Amino acid sequence: MTRLLICRHGQTGWNASGRIQGQTDIELSEIGHAQAEKAADLLAAQHPDVLVASDLQRAAQTAAAIATATGLTVATDPRLRERGYGPWEGLTDDELAQRYPTEFACWRAGEPVRIAGIEELAEVSERMSTALLDAAGRAPGGTVVVVTHGGAARRGVGALLGWPDRIVSTLGSLANCHWSELRRGRAGWRLIAHNIGG
Repeated sequence: MTRLLICRHGQTGWNASGRIQGQTDIELSEIGHAQAEKAADLLAAQHPDVLVASDLQRAAQTAAAIATATGLTVATDPRLRERGYGPWEGLTDDELAQRYPTEFACWRAGEPVRIAGIEELAEVSERMSTALLDAAGRAPGGTVVVVTHGGAARRGVGALLGWPDRIVSTLGSLANCHWSELRRGRAGWRLIAHNIGG
């Protein structure tokens, strides 16, 4: 039975200040590095066979801590990046509510937002499901740790489980350095646990 442990990166300065990161390449904060080291020990206890990560610094730095704890080599995959938020990147919720009130309200309600430069949810789901399936294919019957981003993780989990958008939007966001566990058996993928971490 193949296991996927889909982990969100550690905290960044933009996480702490409530700024939308998207695909802006922000590194971990000191707190984020400490979170990554703690998560690395917990994930090492799961005896992973493969480690795959987004190529953005915050995920790569988190994966590097896991690699140190497990002895695994990190394979990077840009398909595991966060959703591209284009003109929203770097803005806080208050700034978004002022500049894009209608679109921000839709986004908060889990509805589609169509603004030039913002990646469509269907595109995120498609690239994430393909990337996660490819990662799982690296260790059939084994355990694969994937280090990615909060929104991307939610879309990927939902896509593998075959959930419609209205259900995916109800899945709580992963806390920094927490993960979802999925297992694939004869009947397909199942969500075993969500928001696991220390």
